[in-house]
Amino acid sequence: MNIDVEKVEENIYEIPKEGEMNVPARIYASEELLDKIKDDKTLEQVKNVATLPGIQKHSIVMPDGHQGYGFPIGGVAAVSMENGVVSPGGIGYDINCGVRVLKTDLTAEDIEGHEQQLANIMYSKIPAGLGGGGYIDIDEDDLEDVLEKGMDWMLENGHAKESDLERCEENGRLPGDPSKVPEKAKKRGIKQLGSLGSGNHFLEIQRVDEIFNEEVAEKFGLETDQILVMIHSGSRGLGHQTCTEYLRKFEKQYPEEVESLPDKELIYAPIEDQPAQDYIDAMYAVANFAWCNRQAMTEAIRDCFDRIFGETEIDLVYDVCHNIAKEETHEVDGKDIDVLVHRKGATRAMPKGRKEVPEVYEDVGQPVLIPGTMGTSSYILVGGQNSLNVSFGSTAHGAGRLKSRTQAKQDYWGEDVQRDLKHEGVYVKAVSGSTVAEEAPGAYKDVDEVIKVSDELDIGRKVAKMKPIVNIKG
Repeated sequence: MNIDVEKVEENIYEIPKEGEMNVPARIYASEELLDKIKDDKTLEQVKNVATLPGIQKHSIVMPDGHQGYGFPIGGVAAVSMENGVVSPGGIGYDINCGVRVLKTDLTAEDIEGHEQQLANIMYSKIPAGLGGGGYIDIDEDDLEDVLEKGMDWMLENGHAKESDLERCEENGRLPGDPSKVPEKAKKRGIKQLGSLGSGNHFLEIQRVDEIFNEEVAEKFGLETDQILVMIHSGSRGLGHQTCTEYLRKFEKQYPEEVESLPDKELIYAPIEDQPAQDYIDAMYAVANFAWCNRQAMTEAIRDCFDRIFGETEIDLVYDVCHNIAKEETHEVDGKDIDVLVHRKGATRAMPKGRKEVPEVYEDVGQPVLIPGTMGTSSYILVGGQNSLNVSFGSTAHGAGRLKSRTQAKQDYWGEDVQRDLKHEGVYVKAVSGSTVAEEAPGAYKDVDEVIKVSDELDIGRKVAKMKPIVNIKG
């Protein structure tokens, strides 16, 4: 499909409103990234999202955007709570897939010579790949509590510190209803609390390579050469099954919408309808599980470091979700309105002054955590003031895929990728060579360019850059 894209200003491109579109579609990218985004159906998908009832201002795709299910990955859409809809494709199958960063009191020199040992112990402690197994054993009653209470349950049961909750988006708890989560989903999740999963999920030990903003870095507790640990994982089979079942429910409940949509993968339910309310309740419960999943891995990582280095101080910097829809208040046409912001492969990036920013960071703004690849930099940003004007308080969530998994496996050999990375000082341990091939650095866009666009647009400002040392893949 040939889609006309107009340049509005530097790093901002627009597909004008036409046909069934209720708003224009916007792409935040450099020319270099836009050329990559044009290679798949991303532009078609962001244009389709603009047809959703109640959508406000723009349908948006971030600089790391690429083709997804219904919505592009990197997609943001805010719909009115009065006459809008909720679309599971705008959240994704892995509900509350997200990233957290842990800071340690160790330096790169402290862990030198222990890289392989760290890789081995983390790999043995934290189940990775498809299927069951988790760091924390829970029964059915525990799972109900996890789904309802989120990180509060982890704190009550000795698996978290107060500071972990204070540095977690939504304090690690949304008002979910476990009864709305499908039983099959619960069966898939009950053995997976504290597990990495597969695909692009990872655990990575990183070294702070460069500080761009000393004041904010100090507030986040970051300094050059410090050892950090980044966790990227989500709600595992529980989230996938929940999304699948609600998509099927919506398709059966709203056949006329399926027929009229430009893409049936955009299927939605009006927010005021019971199916939409049920889905939101289930989504929030699943999000609670995902926070607990990342917290369980945090506990495992603390144990791993203590075993090797003795008592190690490891604290949470922040935990962000990038597959979620949440009710927020934003200014539209000069008025504050309540909207449901869908972020799919996009990170909340609230500046200082917003109530969503945790108290400990209220003077500087919300930390934004953006992973790169096994062989490139990752970044910590801070919410930019302009994000409220242009992106409903959002920015990118990663480098963004350049090649499909199938193409990557054709282009790369996992063992070769591992060997090359080890020569560069990056120790990779994975379930299989094919996983490494799928996640080869060359399969992704240039994360430095993605960050540059975010920083220049002032939607997420650079604070620190990290380099990988050890990477564990599912």
